[in-house]
Formats: sequence, structure tokens, C-alpha cells
Amino acid sequence: MGLINAVLPLRCEYCGAKGAAICTACARDLPWNQCACRFCALPLNTPGTCAACLESAPPFDSAFAAFQLEAPVQSQIHALKYHAQFRHAQGLGKLIAGRLAARSEPLPTLLIPVPLHTLRLRARGYNQSQEFGRVLAQTLNIALDATAARRVRATEDQIGKSAAERRRNIKNAFAITRALDGLHIALLDDVMTTGATLAELARACRKAGAARIEAWAVTRAALEHPRA
Repeated sequence: MGLINAVLPLRCEYCGAKGAAICTACARDLPWNQCACRFCALPLNTPGTCAACLESAPPFDSAFAAFQLEAPVQSQIHALKYHAQFRHAQGLGKLIAGRLAARSEPLPTLLIPVPLHTLRLRARGYNQSQEFGRVLAQTLNIALDATAARRVRATEDQIGKSAAERRRNIKNAFAITRALDGLHIALLDDVMTTGATLAELARACRKAGAARIEAWAVTRAALEHPRA
């Protein structure tokens, strides 16, 4: 890899500057989710808790989403998800890891990517959430277990569904394959829209004994009422 970079040095994805997949200046201008609800990562105008979480807290203890679902990160997510452009997982993953490493709270000891159903995994050939998970786990020195959760139902795509429809679609879709007794874990998805998928996976993990559950996402959609 060092020889390859010496011949073909890394260039910024956005401006073409040499030295990094995403240069410092361009990274600063990305749509970071700076001010968000601590329970569901919904973008907010002021720090605090969103109305939905004040009324009913989600089944995970806290949430973190690095970016808002906006350009140019949104197009990179799509490029990875549908066109196997794995470099985006590396570039964005390292930026996200930097933010997580700087936090004051202890990091989880186990990272579980949201699983794809066997049929979808076979068709796509990879799990985009697991690709981000590899970078975060290696950079943050967290154990990654891509087999800890299994999707037992071939659910419909969540795109275009209302929050209620998403909850029904994903209900009882996951099974946990190992004991999680007393563990502090993080669940990782590429896009968090209403949080239905991460919430359902969190419920399954709680039943398996997880003591503290964080919901992590690369991007978060800015929905006004995410669980309406």
C-alpha cells in the first residue's frame, strides 16, 4: 500500500489536493451533524432533546450520527451502497472515528453492524454498514462482530415508507446469535431516517443482555417528527 501511494498519492475526493482521501479544508465543510438530539441524533437548532424523545425515548441509550443526509456525503453513501466504491467507507470512516475518539464518554467495547438478509447480501456482495464498521473498529480499537446479529426476515426496502410502515416492516426482523450480557455495545447503520431499524435491532440486543446500547449512523435524515 505504501508503494502504491508513493506512485499514486492520495488525492482529496472533493478538491483533488494531494495527501488525504478528504483534506482538512474539505472535511471542515462537510454537513456535520453538530447539534442533535442526544437520544436519536435528530438534527436540532439548539442542543437538547427532540420532542419525540421527550414523549417516548427510543430503546437505545444514546445515538450518534456523524453527518446530516446531505450532499456530498449522501452521494458517497449511494456510491458505496450501490456501486461498491469502498474508498468512501475509508475516507468518511476515518473522519467519523476522529469525532468519536474525541468524545469524553467511554467507547463501546463491541460494534455490531446492521445485518442484511442473506438474499440481499448475496445479491450485493457486501454489507455497506460492515464496511464502515471495519474502519471504525480498527481505528478506535473496538471489537467488530458482523455475525452477532442476523436478519431473519427478508424485509421490504424502507425507502418511501412512513415511520409507522417502517416499524411494521422491520418488526421481529433480527435475531442475536451470541450472549451480550453486561456489554456496552454500538449498533451501526449507514443511514438513519426514522431510527426504526436501529430501534428494532436494539430491542433484540437488550433481550440478549446488552447493558448499554448506542445507535451509530454515518448520516441522519432531518425529519421533523421522526417517529410520527
